Amino acid sequence: MFKAILIEKDAEGHRAGLTELDDARLPEGDVQVKVEYSTLNYKDGLAITGKAPVVRSFPMVPGIDFAGTVERSDHPDFKPGDRVILNGWGVGEQHWGGLAQRARVKGDWLVPLPAGLSARQAMAIGTAGYTAMLCVLALEWHGVKPGDGEVLVTGAGGGVGSFSIALLAQLGYQVVAATGRLAEGEYLKRLGASGLMDRKELAEPGRPLQKERWAAAIDSVGSHTLANVCAQVRANGAVAACGMAQGLDFPGSVAPFILRGISLLGVDSVMRPKADRIVAWDRLSKNLRGPVFEEVASTISLGEVVEAAGKLMRGEVRGRLVVDVNAEV
Repeated sequence: MFKAILIEKDAEGHRAGLTELDDARLPEGDVQVKVEYSTLNYKDGLAITGKAPVVRSFPMVPGIDFAGTVERSDHPDFKPGDRVILNGWGVGEQHWGGLAQRARVKGDWLVPLPAGLSARQAMAIGTAGYTAMLCVLALEWHGVKPGDGEVLVTGAGGGVGSFSIALLAQLGYQVVAATGRLAEGEYLKRLGASGLMDRKELAEPGRPLQKERWAAAIDSVGSHTLANVCAQVRANGAVAACGMAQGLDFPGSVAPFILRGISLLGVDSVMRPKADRIVAWDRLSKNLRGPVFEEVASTISLGEVVEAAGKLMRGEVRGRLVVDVNAEV
C-alpha cells in the first residue's frame, strides 16, 4: 500500500484528496520507483482544482515530476537502487504521476539523478527549473552572450521565472525581472535580478515595434506580454517562450521578426528528447550554486497538497513547492 493524491471525476463531480492505494493499482511500466520528493506545479494545480481539462483519464494521480530510487526494473538502463528523475511525458495527465509514494513508469522517461544533486534539490528545481535551463540553453545556442545587454524574464515570481533569473545571473547575464508582485523585489534581487519592471507595462496591447531594450528574453506568460516583449527585443536578439499563463494567443506582428531579425524560440519540456534532458540536468547540477534552493523552494507534505493547489491557482504561492511524499501528514 502507498499514499497518493487521487483525482476522481464522475456523476458526483470533480474531487481530489489524499488516499491509500494498493500497489496492484499502479499503471503499466517497466520501472517502479520509490518516490522521495515531487512538486506542485501550475499544471498540477489546474488538474487538482479542475480549473482546466488537464487530466485525460480518471482516476488520476497528479504530479508531473518526481525524484526517487528504483525498486524494480525490467529496463536495461536502470537497476534497483539507481537514483532517478522524471519530468513530463504526460505523467500526471495521461499516466499516474509523482504525487504519491510509489510510481511505475516507462524507463525511457527517466534520467539519472546527477551526482551533485540530492532528490530534494532536484525537485526544488523540478520541471520549472529544468524548463528554465532549456530556455537558457536555447538562448546560448542562438548565440546570446552575457555581454550583449539586458535579458528580460517575465513571470519572474513563478518557478520558471525564479530559476531563469538565478541561472542567467550565475552565468553572468544582466537580468531584469518583470513581475506583478513588486513587493517581492528583494527576493528577486537575491536571486540575481539587477532590475525590476511592473508586468502591467507588458500586459496590454502595444505597438508592433517599440523601443529596443532587451538583448534577449525568457517568457512564461504568452499573449500580449509575449507580443510586447518581441516588439522590444533588439535587432538579432531572441525570445525563448515556454509558457502561457496570460493566454495561448499571440496578438503580435511579424515586424520584429522581419525588420529586426529577432527569433522566437519555442521551448517544450514535456516531450524533450532524452539526450537534451541529460544535458539540461547536467548543467543544472553545475550552474546552480549558493542559497538558491532555499530561496526558491519551500516544502509541504502530501496532506497539504490539495489546499496548496488552491493557493497556487489564486497566485498566493511564490517560487516552488516541493512535496515530501513520505513526510508525516
